[in-house]
Amino acid sequence: MRIIPAIDIINGKCVRLTQGDYSTQKIYNENPLEVAKEFEANGIRFLHLVDLDGARSHRIVNHKVLNDIALKTNLKVDFGGGLKSNDDLKIAFENGASQITGGSIAVTNSKLFMEWVTNYGAEKIILGADCNNRKIATQGWLNSSELDVIDFIVSFEQKGIQYVISTDISKDGMLKGTSNELYKEIIDKSKVKLIASGGVSSMLDLQMLKEMGCEGAIVGKAIYEKKITLKELSTLC
Repeated sequence: MRIIPAIDIINGKCVRLTQGDYSTQKIYNENPLEVAKEFEANGIRFLHLVDLDGARSHRIVNHKVLNDIALKTNLKVDFGGGLKSNDDLKIAFENGASQITGGSIAVTNSKLFMEWVTNYGAEKIILGADCNNRKIATQGWLNSSELDVIDFIVSFEQKGIQYVISTDISKDGMLKGTSNELYKEIIDKSKVKLIASGGVSSMLDLQMLKEMGCEGAIVGKAIYEKKITLKELSTLC
């Protein structure tokens, strides 16, 4: 299982939110590159970079942070947040993204999203399937829909999607464990490469996700609040 630390960006700074609420933002570092370099120094090879400004603005905003990390580390960066157009996608890849995650765009313009999969390849495009009470959320989790998360994932798997990041928003930033029942259902009902996100609070959580068959696990607040050390994470890399 891939271990994928997360860096969320607001105003060029490394922050974390609780349950996607922008009013709860806490700044952990003024310089995301410093954080990325520390991850790399501890054997981390992957990074989940989220442009929270972009998610609210409906366009890529913090591409300079992406570029800085891509140029000055060897981390393979999955980039998401505000990717709504071909131009946004081009900017993300030109600035060093190895993969991109599209969530809201898959709901609002699935035709364009699938064009990205066709043009760039299924290994480059990750479906973001973030949900609250099993319903898909969009626009930086500010809006909800009536789409069931399992139906949503299965429908895109049938169209050729391979990678899925799924976050149970109720768990995100709470440090109270992951949504294992949901992830097990996704794994049982599809063959996607599932990257679990939200709620990781301990090494035990990560071990359970690995045993369940998740392809990857995103770790955020647990690192910043020192619930899990980078040295501990390095043993799984």
